[in-house]
Amino acid sequence: MSTRRRQRTYDHRLVRLVRETGDVDLAIRHGVPRSTAAGWVRREARPVVTSMAAEAESVELRVRVVSLERRLRRVEAMLRILLALVQVLQPDLTRLRVPHAADKSRLLRAIDRSRDVLGLARVLRLLRLSPSRLSAWRRAAQACELEDTPSCPHASPQRLTSKEIAEIRGMVTSAAFRHVPTGKLAVLAQRLGRVFASATTWQRLVRERGWRRPRLRVHPEKPTQGIRASEPDEIWHIDTTVIRLLDGARVYLHAVIDNFSRRILSWRLTDRFEPGTSAEILVEAGCHRAVGERTPQLLADGGVENCNASVDELIKSGLLNRVIAMTEIRFSNSLIEAWWRVLKHQWLFLHQLDSAAKVRTLVAFYVEEHNGTLPHSAFRGQTPDEMYFGTGEDVPGRLAEGKAEARQGRLEENRRARCSVCA
Repeated sequence: MSTRRRQRTYDHRLVRLVRETGDVDLAIRHGVPRSTAAGWVRREARPVVTSMAAEAESVELRVRVVSLERRLRRVEAMLRILLALVQVLQPDLTRLRVPHAADKSRLLRAIDRSRDVLGLARVLRLLRLSPSRLSAWRRAAQACELEDTPSCPHASPQRLTSKEIAEIRGMVTSAAFRHVPTGKLAVLAQRLGRVFASATTWQRLVRERGWRRPRLRVHPEKPTQGIRASEPDEIWHIDTTVIRLLDGARVYLHAVIDNFSRRILSWRLTDRFEPGTSAEILVEAGCHRAVGERTPQLLADGGVENCNASVDELIKSGLLNRVIAMTEIRFSNSLIEAWWRVLKHQWLFLHQLDSAAKVRTLVAFYVEEHNGTLPHSAFRGQTPDEMYFGTGEDVPGRLAEGKAEARQGRLEENRRARCSVCA
């Protein structure tokens, strides 16, 4: 009987891999003794003759490796994009709600599949999900998987049930209760015995869930554009505003504005409220009108400064036709009131209004700027003076030409510029 020990043989591909990489542990993991693997590394490679089948298998293996490497590169690229997106958005599941059970289940499945590769701690750190919330999700998934609830209702039994929430939604979105405010609707639901919940709970549910009440407006909306004249001196607006000084005293500013051109025709600042001042500025505004022009229509409110004996005499003489302005209708006095707001907030309130003389100087400057310098947005760049006297008809065309030239010059200048990337 022969006592000669049989020599073990190993796959030549493993020998070649260990020799090329110098990794002895790779051979040890396949059951190769360390001394044998070390000998492979020290000794020179022996020529190996393989069969055609083995060569074909090697080619097929290489093709598969190339395909797997390609897929690995795609996965790495997608992973980089997703990681960048997570870093930018920074989702924090410790604060964000995940109301749908399907979304929770999807996250749980992803965590279970990834924990063997990345580890549970790293997965939770990547998702910014606390271990306690993960445990709560798993318990809820085993119990009921309720929709639109952050956790199991058994943990907080004081919350509304799904039937009560559905009842609230039905009453909020019902056309039968569209005339009832949300606060009163909550009390009405209690009187009807349908839902017993506070008004704040109703309002919170409506706000969080975006329920829309069926309140489509049928009544005509307020007019977005008031009365508009077709030529100068067709419609005038007159009004009076009060300006407070630093010492508490008051001054009264009267003004007449043309509807067509928005030009301030005349104005007067007085220390006392004098109803006759309106008649004086109306006469001053009509001094420039040519003889034979039609009578302007005067829009004024029902104040005593506009309805007095002096103004009535002008109306009876035929110089003006007066129309009493009213709110929320087309014949409103909002044009002059809008100018008051601009005058005060964009000019007067930027200065120390310590005396009537100071206010008079400021108003005179702004009226001159408003009439002759500042272009109005409704007139395509023309000023009120140009609209009133008809001297600015060429302004919109010149502005359009200048805009086109500027655009063309901008294109040429930018195209001539060269940077290192363009070069």
